[in-house]
Amino acid sequence: MNLDRIDLNLLVYLDVLLREGSVTKAAQQLGITQPAMSNGLRRLRELFSDPILVRTSDGMTPTERAQELQPMIRKALGELEAALQPLEDFDAKISHRVFRIMVSDYAESTLVPELVKRLRNDAPDVILDVLTPSDVTFKDVEAGKVDMAINRFDDMPQSFHQMTLWQDDFVCLVNPNHPLVDQFDLNAYLSSKHIWVSKTGMGAGVGIDPEKVVRLGWVDNALSKLGHKRKISVFTRHYQMPALLAHNNDLVATLPRRVAEMQAESSSLQVKEPPFSIPPFELKMAWSPLLQHHQAHRWLRRTIVDVAQQCK
Repeated sequence: MNLDRIDLNLLVYLDVLLREGSVTKAAQQLGITQPAMSNGLRRLRELFSDPILVRTSDGMTPTERAQELQPMIRKALGELEAALQPLEDFDAKISHRVFRIMVSDYAESTLVPELVKRLRNDAPDVILDVLTPSDVTFKDVEAGKVDMAINRFDDMPQSFHQMTLWQDDFVCLVNPNHPLVDQFDLNAYLSSKHIWVSKTGMGAGVGIDPEKVVRLGWVDNALSKLGHKRKISVFTRHYQMPALLAHNNDLVATLPRRVAEMQAESSSLQVKEPPFSIPPFELKMAWSPLLQHHQAHRWLRRTIVDVAQQCK
């Protein structure tokens, strides 16, 4: 293939088309007319000898070839953008840059306070815009509209860069006056009422169906494998809530250890080891390949990793 005959703008068109899944939305994103975007799609189909997007009952769906191309095109555009970045170093001490990071409630409780403390010292004029998983989508992160996503991810787009910040396990938070606190075995756990807390996915939240154990997460999946099910009385998406609710002496909150120990220290509650095995999880940060080589973003990543190491 003769690269001299290829309009590199077509690669940008392809990237946005696959991200948006719509000619109209892709045109709006690029600030061009819909006919111009349709013409771009036609040229892409000719270039790759593939339909790229086909209309199905779910809307415009990428072909298998398009799905194979997407991470390669995203990587190529990221490297091209890096080559065009100005060479001057990022100076955190004098920067007024706004960094937008999406964090889970768990990460907001454990990592963000220490990150803010570091920023006050190292980058006093940098502004941190903290978003929740319900505020953004993977497309926002992939497009570079959000600098970083920090969460427990079951899956993420192949094009994303990612790094594990730490691993955490689970413990139980109970009122010291809980009637079974001194014999906290599996029978005691199963006979108690429970507080469920989680919000790990991206996008707007939906109501929980207590009967669908597979949707309830690590704790309930582990119990289900033993043939048991806990009695959940309260569902919440905020890690600040369990410490308040666990003051009811008939409720048990099963939480990540970092959160539970922080809350027990300030709330006169007891931390108990769970009477069954629950797999640990990893807190990860993920970012768009478009930002991989950006000087300010590289500084942000180094800072977050350093803060996470200090928190261990």
